[in-house]
Amino acid sequence: MSHRRDFLKQSAGLAAAIAAASAWRGHAGTLFAAERPAFTEMPDAEDIKALMRDALSAATSGGASYADVRVGRQRQNFVFTREQQIQNVVDTDSVGCGVRALVDGTWGFAATRALSKDTVVAAAREAVAIAKAMRVARDRAVVLTPSPAYRDVTWTSEYTVDPFTVSVEEKADLLLKANAEALKAKGVKYVFSGLFFVKEERNFANTDGTVVAQTAVRSWPLMQITAISPDFTDFQNRGNVVAPMGRGWEYVLSCDLVGHAGRWGEEAAQKLGAKPVEVGRYDLVLHPSHLWLTVHESIGHPTELDRALGYEANYAGTSFVSPPEKVLGKLRYGPEFMNIQGDRSQAGGLSTMGYDDEGVKPDDFLLIKNGVVNDYQTTREQAPWLDWWYKQQQRETRSHGCSYAQGWDNVQFQRMPNVSLLPGEKDISYDDMIAATDRGIAIVGDGSFSIDQQRYNAQFGGQMFYEIKGGKVVGLLKDVAYQMRTPDFWNAMDMIGGQKHYELNGSFFDGKGQPGQVNAVSHGAVPARFRQINVINTGRKA
Repeated sequence: MSHRRDFLKQSAGLAAAIAAASAWRGHAGTLFAAERPAFTEMPDAEDIKALMRDALSAATSGGASYADVRVGRQRQNFVFTREQQIQNVVDTDSVGCGVRALVDGTWGFAATRALSKDTVVAAAREAVAIAKAMRVARDRAVVLTPSPAYRDVTWTSEYTVDPFTVSVEEKADLLLKANAEALKAKGVKYVFSGLFFVKEERNFANTDGTVVAQTAVRSWPLMQITAISPDFTDFQNRGNVVAPMGRGWEYVLSCDLVGHAGRWGEEAAQKLGAKPVEVGRYDLVLHPSHLWLTVHESIGHPTELDRALGYEANYAGTSFVSPPEKVLGKLRYGPEFMNIQGDRSQAGGLSTMGYDDEGVKPDDFLLIKNGVVNDYQTTREQAPWLDWWYKQQQRETRSHGCSYAQGWDNVQFQRMPNVSLLPGEKDISYDDMIAATDRGIAIVGDGSFSIDQQRYNAQFGGQMFYEIKGGKVVGLLKDVAYQMRTPDFWNAMDMIGGQKHYELNGSFFDGKGQPGQVNAVSHGAVPARFRQINVINTGRKA
């Protein structure tokens, strides 16, 4: 079993976020506080449209049958603290233009950080030249499924307060106050915390006539709290306490880090006295704050169509949900009440956008329908590969709007939308499931994980583990991890929560592609119970 080579996961905690901040220093076009007097300014809306028209004209006059252009700006802000010290404050700002051209069924791509008519025209011509040079390596011609043209449309994510208007002093003060509250818990010695913000201005145009301007904001408050035993023989962490979200500063305030930090600190300290789990089979009651990661790894990734067809094998891996002709409508993933939706429409979702990076307006679609594989995540290039299936189902052959590029200097390709476990029809809660369980473990929060390249065999940890006996929580456990084979695990689900208990969680950084890119993705989930799952003790020594 190999560990997932994603660029960053929530489960890595604050240290990984700091590493991500450092990695962004290599992002083409990025300017740093020490190197610039002010943020780079984007041209105004009309100038951007003119630049995009110039690029498209140059691409088509050079021989492209289709072309698209993206002019973008991405800003990031990181504030990290430890105990009562500010560790790091980083601002990045990246502005530029990327052009993709399709010539004789072959893609070419080029980008420039200089925004002028001459530079974008040169990038378009280079994209065409690259496409022509790549023709010799083409295995089959690219065919794009049709998509309506959306002319001069705009979209903005659902945020109220732009985090880039909030001072560093206010952000740091919030974190230091939360740290102080966590340190009041007996045994807590270390606290890492941080705030991570992204703001994207994404302008898109293509030769079909689509012209789109979008603005998206994402926010991620972080805390990792460490408690040490009095004899220094044990330490326990409480991390991943707040989900990242496609919202603004108002979301950070609503999380009330200061008000909750004391409880999180006490939970870290309580884990020191937790009982080591006994190896065996248990009924698992999984909270949405935990289950989202299992959805991501064992459903989100294997239903990426390029992955299922082997195009991501060298880095991201392959998929057991393959080949499509043998699994669509045939492979039972879970029970009849299991439905998994792909979308880019949920309010606050990290992958939520009005239009994808091919100008497609995404739809909501069922990857798993009534427990059976029903679809894959697709782009305009990929949708025709499933034309036979859509015709069988009397459905339109269309892209689901899953094209995305990390930045203007990255070529767009298939990336994961929000992928969610939909609620059941009955109003069943997390507490109801505990009450209905005779011998089990309830798990809250995501932790470490390991999964093979086909997303078939896996192991998951968590944050808080509660022993269940006779329908009641009787104490804390530690060193808990469960093992699974994906279809066996999901078919063991026998209870599912109702709509009122639905929550969004997600990953701020998810890696794929060569050269590697990252995207942010949310996963909705409800509490669910899984019968007789194998549990191991991760602290056990041979």
